Amino acid sequence: MNHKPGKYKVKDIKLAAEGDRLIDWAESRMPVMTALRKEYSRTKPLKGYRIAGCLHVTKETAVLVKTLVAAGAQVSWSGCNPLSTNDAVAASLANQGISIFAWHGMNVKEFYWCIEETLKFKPNLTLDDGADLIFTIHKNHPEFAEKYVIGGTEETTTGVHRLRAMAADGALKYPVIAVNDAETKWDFDNVYGTGQSTLDGILRATSVLLAGKNIVVAGYGHCGKGVGVRAQGLGANVIATEVKPTAALKATLDGMRVMKMDEAAKIGDIFITATGVKDIIVKRHFERMKDGAIVCNTGHYDCEINLVDLEKLTKSKRLIRDNNIEYTLKNGKRIYVLAEGRLVNLAAAEGHPSEVMDMSFANQFLSQVRLAVAHRKGQRLEDGVHDISAAQDQEIAGVKLKTMGYSIDKLTPEQRKYQDDYSAGT
Repeated sequence: MNHKPGKYKVKDIKLAAEGDRLIDWAESRMPVMTALRKEYSRTKPLKGYRIAGCLHVTKETAVLVKTLVAAGAQVSWSGCNPLSTNDAVAASLANQGISIFAWHGMNVKEFYWCIEETLKFKPNLTLDDGADLIFTIHKNHPEFAEKYVIGGTEETTTGVHRLRAMAADGALKYPVIAVNDAETKWDFDNVYGTGQSTLDGILRATSVLLAGKNIVVAGYGHCGKGVGVRAQGLGANVIATEVKPTAALKATLDGMRVMKMDEAAKIGDIFITATGVKDIIVKRHFERMKDGAIVCNTGHYDCEINLVDLEKLTKSKRLIRDNNIEYTLKNGKRIYVLAEGRLVNLAAAEGHPSEVMDMSFANQFLSQVRLAVAHRKGQRLEDGVHDISAAQDQEIAGVKLKTMGYSIDKLTPEQRKYQDDYSAGT
């Protein structure tokens, strides 16, 4: 990579050496990305393409950025959450010539300023986690969708959900590949990554014993399930709240207690929201909580916990330890809010482990290549949301298994023929 610093705004460029070490560690745990970089650094399918990225600036993200550059792309980057940027990693990328605009603790105005900075070089491709970059283009720079952008990718459940709604309204002006919906993403990153990293964030911010606690998980999708199952493994009594009957039934059969949040609020010790929907915990829930209850969020946006409602009930508050604010209510009870209600696994910890992001970012990378190759062949995808192919899913999973030292069976020609033989009886 180019080691001449490019245009950037980070917390402190002097942190670059620390960031280099973190990125080296992540690379040692990401063999799929390493293999992709080795392969595509020779063919450079992204040469001539400009990629604007808006994704958590972690050590794993840096591995993705370096792989995009190795494949020939020009890259400009911003963080997709005000509290998720690792300042040392951001400094390292800036020092390696990447145009990056991200620092931990930015406000909302600064957050969108950073996105606007990434767009100044008029990208051909976008890479998102939460779709804020895509939304900004459509709102502030609609001409980009017509003149420059050939496609994009989206990393997370919340972003894909909103983009599908946007496409249904005919408002999405370029093709976006739903990376989140790949099996090698949502069945691994969302479940195993969110499960482990969320509890990691809670422990770093509180240092409490999880065994024996009543842990309330709001939302039993892939992320909520990952959190719930891992909390069970550490001895917690898990309660799930849901609006979807099938999800609630799954939680019940996984050994969770299921109830409404109004009831769970009375008995929960730790509350974790994972829904992608606003106002999951509101005034009446705070009023019912135990003294000492801990509240946090692992959904993409910070609106799941209504902190405005909490402020109205509060007589004083103080920072009790990093990423842990104590709210003392007018009724004398204390409630502890972690990471300001933002993603606790990224704000209070380091996000998903490198091993699981290896597959998620392999999907991001290959999807960017797919868009560029299609464009070069004059086969631009239609506007709308597109799925990753089953073949890509299986290829990535196969490479991951191989790097872990596992091998699996293959169907014989006779077995394949039997699978498709509808005339075969019992």
